[in-house]
Amino acid sequence: MLADALDLLVCPACGSDLDLEERTVLCQRGHSFDVARQGYVSLLAGAATKLTGDSADMITARGEFLDAGHFDPIATAVAAAVGEDSDLGNPRILEIGAGTGHYLARSVDMFEDAVGLGVDISKAAARRTARAHPRVASIVADAWQNLPVRTGSCTHALSIFSPRNPDEIRRILCADGSFVVVTPTQRHLGELIEPLGMVRVDDDKTRRLGESMAGRFDRVDRHAVDFTMELDVAAIAAVVGMGPTARHLTPEQRSERIATLPTPTTVTASVVVATYRPRLAMTSA
Repeated sequence: MLADALDLLVCPACGSDLDLEERTVLCQRGHSFDVARQGYVSLLAGAATKLTGDSADMITARGEFLDAGHFDPIATAVAAAVGEDSDLGNPRILEIGAGTGHYLARSVDMFEDAVGLGVDISKAAARRTARAHPRVASIVADAWQNLPVRTGSCTHALSIFSPRNPDEIRRILCADGSFVVVTPTQRHLGELIEPLGMVRVDDDKTRRLGESMAGRFDRVDRHAVDFTMELDVAAIAAVVGMGPTARHLTPEQRSERIATLPTPTTVTASVVVATYRPRLAMTSA
């Protein structure tokens, strides 16, 4: 799959075109990057990133939770937002912070000829995304630096519960592309926050999203996705273990707190799915 996505990528060191020779990605100036046996390639270059990607345990927990279908209404809403552009030819869909590639795979399936590109700083995530779908490629890259992605090459970009770099997303999107963003509301997983000591949604999240998009994108669609889930102990452990709370609580602390909850526990999922279009004449934010 990596070969089919090479037309989206550029060398992170010099910005030139890339080719694939056996298990090596290389550019005409001699920079080379080995393809991991799991199928992804790391295109990190320059100074070491300060970002810490999700651990292998977090990615495993996310895969278990998403594969069980608990967030299927969110994945369906994301794919529907991507599918609004059904008249676009040659769809090229990039996801920032792709994690397991779950949402990207669902979006790629909206088009017979779409190619997906998952970007994540975590090698564990890149390994999982590389096998998420036959038409999805996976790279390791830092979303807060210059992405090794060709300017104007993507028709869609996704940011699902992930930090975003609006300047870079604006650069890599084509003029009529779309940026689909999913953000949690304060009700999201609300029944678990107090008893488990989970990280809360920032009160200013919506305002900060609007500010970050100002001058770069115009919002063209926004709708809420709210539903309840009946979660058993294993599902609760997975949803806690796949998010930022996993960095703050030990497995023992999580297990002790989860044991105090009823089985099953009714839990609310509440997010906003918003679609943005690039401003043709960008102004300073």
